[in-house]
Amino acid sequence: TPRLFQIRLKNLKTAFEDKYGESPLFYTCAPGRVNLIGEHIDYCGYSVLPMAIEQNILAAVSVNNSGMIQLANINPQYKDYKVSCSEDIAINKDDPKWYYYFLCGVKGIQEKFGIPRLAGMSCVVDGSIPPSSGLSSSSALVCCAGLLTMEANQKSLSKVALAEICAKCERYIGTEGGGMDQSISFLAEKGTAKLIEFHPLRATDVKLPEGAVFVISNCCKEMNKAASSHYNIRVVECRIATKMLAHHRGLDPSKVSKLSQVQTELNASLEEMLAMVEEVFHPEPYTREEICKLLSITSEKFSTEVLSANTQQETHFKLYQRSKHVYGEAARVMSFKSVCDSEPVDAIRLLGDLMNQSHVSCRDLYECSCPELDQLVDICLKSGAVGSRLTGAGWGGCAVSMVPSKKVESFLKAVRDAYYTPDPRRAAMEKQSLFVSKPAGGAALFLED
Repeated sequence: TPRLFQIRLKNLKTAFEDKYGESPLFYTCAPGRVNLIGEHIDYCGYSVLPMAIEQNILAAVSVNNSGMIQLANINPQYKDYKVSCSEDIAINKDDPKWYYYFLCGVKGIQEKFGIPRLAGMSCVVDGSIPPSSGLSSSSALVCCAGLLTMEANQKSLSKVALAEICAKCERYIGTEGGGMDQSISFLAEKGTAKLIEFHPLRATDVKLPEGAVFVISNCCKEMNKAASSHYNIRVVECRIATKMLAHHRGLDPSKVSKLSQVQTELNASLEEMLAMVEEVFHPEPYTREEICKLLSITSEKFSTEVLSANTQQETHFKLYQRSKHVYGEAARVMSFKSVCDSEPVDAIRLLGDLMNQSHVSCRDLYECSCPELDQLVDICLKSGAVGSRLTGAGWGGCAVSMVPSKKVESFLKAVRDAYYTPDPRRAAMEKQSLFVSKPAGGAALFLED
């Protein structure tokens, strides 16, 4: 709420003054997001349908001639960090600390404008997005840092350009994301979800139906996607599936890297792509040898051109399951938007069905759920949700549920009683783990009054 935000702002200002002995010059904030539908398909080139949430990353900044970038965090578990403005900013992929995400944003702006020596900055960061929960706390931090670095160095860019730079520079930490998180963080508008399309990047308002709200619930199992290879393995499996489908249909596999490109090249519908998946792939995992033989490439070329740094050790790849999820999920995104646009009488039930199908596909075909998320989704459906699904990368983090407005209170109580109260660790986290969220606005910059 605006009141809570004002309190956070005041506390941040006090912390900044205590830390640096001066007042901040300006503030930036960038929201987290919840993806309503369209999981793990942005990096395959497909549209997604997220909304920004009210929780965000907030930073207070002063600009100086110290020749240093100094970072501190209101949360004492996150250590201070400083780096010289004249040295090359190094980001350690193997140790994804909070300040490396911040430095991704700094480095992105520095490279975009070719700034040899950045302005000196002192920053204090505060976050209200639960970390490692699938609500994009890390991307919000990258976006916040990109925005404040641009301002501190007196540059200007459009929100679309900022989103594209922040999507690219987050890869310094090793995550091969598709750009959804950064796009919604910058392009969100209060009161509406967005259909985010890529190549070129654009965002279209999606009016959510009256009479239902979205409730976010954290399964309390953390998942840091930069710290494990689950995420990048899926990216690689989709890349291999792309090349295999292209090869099968006489296209040049070296010219395509995303499943959406095969559809575009063949001028096919999503239904035709799903039929092709059934025809081309066997459900058993493919070995490296089998893939190399089918694509007529050497094992060395496979390692250097197809795999990523943290997937070199993989020996088996599930191409049928991953491509079937991607094409099916891309179709669900378009159906979801179409229901929102046409506003049928049973819109809420139709959207709920699509969310449920999405969770089943994420769980069974993409295998990015976990027992805790499956249990939580099950409880949400039994507690009155019309639709419930994991949101974010998965393997932990949050579920999003669509709940009829008149059932919200009973829903919250039932989920609290069934999932949080019986477990002391979850019970302690419940306040920031179970909440209703309305579509919030995008990243913003404001000056000290």
